[in-house]
Amino acid sequence: MENALPEPELREKALAERLSSLGIAAKTHAHDPVFTVAEAQALRGALPGGHTKNLFLKDKKGGLWLVVAREELRIDLGALSKALGAPRFSFGSAELLMAMLGVPPGSVTPFAIINDAENAVRVVLDEGMLAFDPLNFHPLRNDRTTAISPGDLLKFLRASGHEPVVLRLPETAA
Repeated sequence: MENALPEPELREKALAERLSSLGIAAKTHAHDPVFTVAEAQALRGALPGGHTKNLFLKDKKGGLWLVVAREELRIDLGALSKALGAPRFSFGSAELLMAMLGVPPGSVTPFAIINDAENAVRVVLDEGMLAFDPLNFHPLRNDRTTAISPGDLLKFLRASGHEPVVLRLPETAA
């Protein structure tokens, strides 16, 4: 099913053009593909800035959410759904992710919001993540990491028609 998506190089090129058109400075680093936070931690070396994880969620009534947080944050999804006034969350399927955000599993990123032309996905940002500069995300493929400033992340999301919800995400007990 991933064959229905544009090639990674084309996805990344479209993103680079969009960032450039918005005047957003970005620096991209190539690396082996990573699918988990642990794999990313093992490969990144001394890459500066905040490192993140991205959760594509579906609520019980079919609402779609992209939660972007510091990689080490253990998010309490039940408490988060209550904080957002959303019905219970579950993870969105790979097929739904590809249909809505145009990326395969392992490549989820706030940059994928450019593929949500219908504004069907609500974006939630971890308030604590925004203290890091730069912030690191996949550029629509999981064998690269692109660094941008927190202000530019907000600029990008808003220019893509998505006003993010910024909040202190509830954590699970350790």
